[in-house]
Amino acid sequence: MASSLPTLPRALPSSSSKPSSPFVPFPSPFLKLNVSTSLIPSSISLASRGTSFIIPRATASSEGSETLAKTTFHGLCYVLKDNIDTDQIIPADKACIFPSNQQERDEIGSNALSGLPGSHKTRFVEPGEIKSKYSIIIAGENFGCGSSREHAPVCLGAAGAKAVVAQTYARIFFRNSVATGEVFPLESEVRVCDECKTGDTVTIELRDSGGLLTNHSTGKKYKLKAIGDAGPVIDAGGIFAYARKMGMIPSVA
Repeated sequence: MASSLPTLPRALPSSSSKPSSPFVPFPSPFLKLNVSTSLIPSSISLASRGTSFIIPRATASSEGSETLAKTTFHGLCYVLKDNIDTDQIIPADKACIFPSNQQERDEIGSNALSGLPGSHKTRFVEPGEIKSKYSIIIAGENFGCGSSREHAPVCLGAAGAKAVVAQTYARIFFRNSVATGEVFPLESEVRVCDECKTGDTVTIELRDSGGLLTNHSTGKKYKLKAIGDAGPVIDAGGIFAYARKMGMIPSVA
């Protein structure tokens, strides 16, 4: 029976994925994405209790365009290194609920990056606060590894973070960031985390063709890789917000 189930890519590709990159499928009896290498599927086929329907991908000419508008972030950066996992981003005992109102969102935001070891003397969110003064996180390799829970990007967004700039990401964190629209998971071409320090003032400028990070404290500039089809989805506020915007699903009355 398992062999007859449709398949779904285990994780969507990041902007740096090449068209020839293979995906490891897992069986799903409810959802099948007709994808090539684009983050946004050409159509979504849903099946439940013997019925099925297809939502076609909206075209750019139907309602606006699918390109990423000029996006700029400016603020203080919080610098981390490699292999920051989801338990460091949000400890399991702080992720018992998924925020459904502002009070719960404030609570989960206040615990963002509270699982970092004691060697991190500077807290991302100060005790007693619900927002961080750092709007941009800079990290090294494999950011967001570990659990698949969506709380990781959600808590960062709830704390006020706008973007993460890392050398590489765990694919599940990248996918969850796109799905929730909480933070932009941007990839650097060089190891920026070794050349910046917590508290530096930085600006990120995004375009369809790529991005630029400027560290005003050091005067250095760093190229960022293009985020591709994920950009407009995050910019819209996540998968469902993007689908409503493009006419793929009905808007909320």
